Amino acid sequence: MNKFFTLLALVFLLSKASLAQTQTIVSFAAFGQEEDEAIYGMSGASLFYFKIPPQNQIGGSKLVLRFEPSQALIKENSFINIIINDKPIYSSRLSKDSIQTLTINLRKEDLSPGRYLKIQVKTLLTITDDICKDLDNPAMWLKVKNDSYLVLVKDPKGGLDNVNISNCFDSKRAIVYPSDPSLNDLKAVAWAYARLKKATNKSIFVFEQGKVPDSVKNYILVGNMGSLPEDKKSLIKDVSPQSGEGLLYLSKSMTTVNDTTTIKVNQGGKLVDSKKYGSESVAGEILFVTGGDEDGYLKAITTLGNINILNSSFGNYLIINHAENAFIKTIDENRSKITLKQIGGSSDFLSGVGSLKNAYTFKNSDFSFTPKEVEIRFIGNYSGLNPGDRGYFNIYLNGLLISSEKLDASGKLNTSVTINRYQHHKYNRLESEFRFFPANGQCKNSFINFFGEVDVDKSYLESKNPFISSALSFYQYPEAFNLGTTKIIVSKSIAKYTTGALGEIIYELNNNINPNNFPEFAYSDGLPDGDLKKNNIIALLAKDDPMLDKFTSAPIRFKDKFTLYNADNRSTPVYSVSQSDSISSGLAQIFYGTSNNATLVLTATGPDSHKSDAFLNVSKSITEQLSTLSSNVCVTDVNSNKYLFNINKSSDNLEYTETKSSLTQFWEKYNLYILLGILLLILLSFLYVRSRVQRSQELYND
Repeated sequence: MNKFFTLLALVFLLSKASLAQTQTIVSFAAFGQEEDEAIYGMSGASLFYFKIPPQNQIGGSKLVLRFEPSQALIKENSFINIIINDKPIYSSRLSKDSIQTLTINLRKEDLSPGRYLKIQVKTLLTITDDICKDLDNPAMWLKVKNDSYLVLVKDPKGGLDNVNISNCFDSKRAIVYPSDPSLNDLKAVAWAYARLKKATNKSIFVFEQGKVPDSVKNYILVGNMGSLPEDKKSLIKDVSPQSGEGLLYLSKSMTTVNDTTTIKVNQGGKLVDSKKYGSESVAGEILFVTGGDEDGYLKAITTLGNINILNSSFGNYLIINHAENAFIKTIDENRSKITLKQIGGSSDFLSGVGSLKNAYTFKNSDFSFTPKEVEIRFIGNYSGLNPGDRGYFNIYLNGLLISSEKLDASGKLNTSVTINRYQHHKYNRLESEFRFFPANGQCKNSFINFFGEVDVDKSYLESKNPFISSALSFYQYPEAFNLGTTKIIVSKSIAKYTTGALGEIIYELNNNINPNNFPEFAYSDGLPDGDLKKNNIIALLAKDDPMLDKFTSAPIRFKDKFTLYNADNRSTPVYSVSQSDSISSGLAQIFYGTSNNATLVLTATGPDSHKSDAFLNVSKSITEQLSTLSSNVCVTDVNSNKYLFNINKSSDNLEYTETKSSLTQFWEKYNLYILLGILLLILLSFLYVRSRVQRSQELYND
């Protein structure tokens, strides 16, 4: 009998281990839901879209939803409803648990054709027996926890049959380039990086050939056919690009990995990290971006910037005979007026009582230029109000109420508000709200009588005037580079350390509703001076590159030793170039060039092993939601600390130390001690003279 139970326990453990290897647990946080999602009001809803990787199959997978209802609710009279792919799946009363867990088995038909899982959580909440009193009660809420998760079943074949060029970017997190990259290699890495960043919110890694970790099996490999390693080139089968032809080729295979991995496991209803060592069969994918020669290679790179071609490439390889990107510029090139639909809005039919909201997001770079003023216009329809009813249409920007208009019996909505540059940020959240309160005594009979809908095709944002200033700032990046041709210049000596930063820059230049910025690439040595005047310039340079001397209007002369001080406390130095030998720092400065052309210069200090991080950190920092409109110099360090400065000719927070004499530097360094010594000598002299006078008086008196 003991042997029987021992065998049974062994079978159980083996089956559990096998199950763990065939399932992947992915939390809502890992999908980008960084915070708990709160649903407010008596009747509310929240929508989640999750892209399911082709390596997983939805049939047999599970949705584990964790939610926390308000403590003030009457649980037995409050309800939660789950709708997946627009079909009702589950409805139930709330239980009395403080945090509740719901498990739903998923089916193949729950997945949309684009492999998106659409989950909608709707609530009907109750606090009192009088629903009219519950309308605006702030205690009406339910939070969907971000530690909710999906238990995804791995495809036994690795999902390789479902993977093609159009969807392979979703699962890749790394790019590999030749150890001595050419300009075309830099351009290929940049465009591949930008394409990956559009597909994921996770970190993207860039590796030299020969330095790829063994655990990385899914990546993009760039380089012309002549620079590809022989063991990788042999993976390209059944096709060979000829001279002048570009090639995108997806190699797929199953491979065994022996490694220690950290996975999410369910313990007591919560996800915890668990490390395990073992062998696992995983899908290995390499997307080659290459060509028969440099001309063909360049065509493959150009195709990376053409999202329409990539999204329609459903095979494993694509031969490119002709590639261009100019066609995109024919679509609303001006971009001074954009509809709510263009920024992702949808015409949702809202009905009920109280607050009915829609939310939209937009950024300055969605426009052709940094707007000084933006007109926000909402057009839509609603049910006309009866006598005694109260209704309002409110507009919120970044959490602040900026407009409120009374509704009437017409049922037609056409309202606008104009905001200035101090009200909108680089990244903005716009909310529209219908608020309806029925006449006294009619509350219970009015819940289905009111509806409202914003027409996202007719509603729009319009930039009235461009924001023009005498000096450029990071607030105007990247829109300042939208007009005209942009040239990216790189120092050849540090080219391989700039790959990640170049990817961030290409991504930002095209991070808008109509990406059409395809910069030219060039090395700094031998570049004609005229190119610095007739183009917008983005330069990633070594700190000793002679080209830095040509930027005469730059806020900082980087070749000279300098110190930056806090504007509010000049006695405290924030950054000094003398630290460059031991500490890696990135420095970015934006300004107008000699021909009033937009210019951005990035430099890095410190050991070569950290320069990649220095360039990458500073390229990310200048795109964040900055707290000032006038910063034109940014300094970052390896610890991701960021310092912003506004440097101009009259600034007193910049000091060049190399231009001062040794005597001046000695005085500034020790002046306090010298002054203290002089005061001490004066005091001692005074005491000595005083003592001599007193002694003389005593002798005289005697």
